[in-house]
Amino acid sequence: MNKKIDILIHHKIHELCGIKIILDFDLAKLYDVPTKVLKQSLRRNRTRFPEDFLFELTETE
Repeated sequence: MNKKIDILIHHKIHELCGIKIILDFDLAKLYDVPTKVLKQSLRRNRTRFPEDFLFELTETE
């Protein structure tokens, strides 16, 4: 992979409660699609992704 791309992705990875994550809007930017389209695609194709691939935080979290 290109070193410039590696650095770009590395800056998008955050740690939350000991778990490395990429936020939905950052992932959408990497794929050059609107966040809404990314989330719709994930919901429509849930069986293609691991169970822990997508999670949503509650307001209190």
